[in-house]
Amino acid sequence: MALILLVAEVEGGVLTDIGAQLALAAKNVAGAGDEIAVAVMSDDPAAAAESAAGLDVSTVFSIAHPALADGGTGGFDAPVSALAALCAEKQPSVVLLGKTDFGANVGPRVAFRLGSGFAQDCIDLKAESAADRIAVTRPVFGGNAMAVYRFRDRDPQVATIRPNVFEPDETGAVSGTGGAEIVQFDAAAAIGEPRSRLIEVVAEESKGVRLEDADVVISGGRGLGGPAPFERLQELSDLLGGALGASRAACDAGWIDHGHQIGLTGKSISPRVYITFGISGASQHMAGCSGAKAIVAINKDPDANIFKEARFGVVGDWEKVLNGFMATVQELTGN
Repeated sequence: MALILLVAEVEGGVLTDIGAQLALAAKNVAGAGDEIAVAVMSDDPAAAAESAAGLDVSTVFSIAHPALADGGTGGFDAPVSALAALCAEKQPSVVLLGKTDFGANVGPRVAFRLGSGFAQDCIDLKAESAADRIAVTRPVFGGNAMAVYRFRDRDPQVATIRPNVFEPDETGAVSGTGGAEIVQFDAAAAIGEPRSRLIEVVAEESKGVRLEDADVVISGGRGLGGPAPFERLQELSDLLGGALGASRAACDAGWIDHGHQIGLTGKSISPRVYITFGISGASQHMAGCSGAKAIVAINKDPDANIFKEARFGVVGDWEKVLNGFMATVQELTGN
């Protein structure tokens, strides 16, 4: 029987959505008799461990240590050491983390310590015919193509999964029966004295829904020509109850903060509707919005790459289109 280990994340003492998404991803590779377990790290893990017990897993490994405050995001030394120790003792065949800031830093470090393979930013994974082997699909060449990678025979097979790729069904069912066994795992000796610690957090003040969680995202690119149009896009975003995004070119130009950047080096999104103004659709940007259910593109260049990916497209001046679009939305919403 193989063990598939998921690494949940804790934010503000509460489990984030990535834990449930990883539980769904694990179903793709779990065979008959395989065990799915989740690791939860915190300085006070009681509440987080109890919420993790509601996932569709059999075991929750609760790891408590002062250096693991808020899930270990205060410095990656402690969670890396804790997870490496847990893997060394429990010998999982597969370890899955989210492609988040936490997972992108912790995943490769854990794989390196264990001398095993690592796959980053996976959008699919499947069980192979060989014993306990998995194959992962991930974007390559800036998102222009998808490649399938297979792990060799060294365990654990460590992979990070792009957020929102594995989503609950329409009923929202992601939880198990709540009967998972909670097992305390002592990682104090492995953690020791961390070499790095969090000194200060400078949080950007944001309003509304997070970009990664939004059902509607409005984005602007180089074609807007400056920072002022983003205020208009923010108005449209507020009308639709969505979030505001941007291309890397717009962020690099200083027109909008990099926290809004979507793409290979920015955030990955999977909204129901993604509306872009003045974005050409470079492969790096499209890699970050490949999970969008429907893309609406507005660009004056009829040959813009984004029209190849868009379900709906408008060739024209973004400002004229935006004015008409906003007027229609205001009429329909009564705002």
